[in-house]
Amino acid sequence: FLETTAYFCMKPKMGEKEVSPHSFFSIWHEFSSDFKDFWKKENKLILQERVKEAEEVCRQKKGKSLYNIRPKHDSGIVSKICSNT
Repeated sequence: FLETTAYFCMKPKMGEKEVSPHSFFSIWHEFSSDFKDFWKKENKLILQERVKEAEEVCRQKKGKSLYNIRPKHDSGIVSKICSNT
């Protein structure tokens, strides 16, 4: 615990010799809850962006046909019979 408080440069409050776990974890709790809230908001924004991108890709794919329709060329028996008469 003392190494952790030293790593984060925590100093004891006035009148105390060492950093108490209560003071350290009260600050840590505030930080972690704020971080969690920001994390959730950021993930929600990223998810919304990805949904918009996916919808755009779907719209683009719907706009394009998956196959090409070529005009029919008269090369069958019926066309040969009709052209001879």
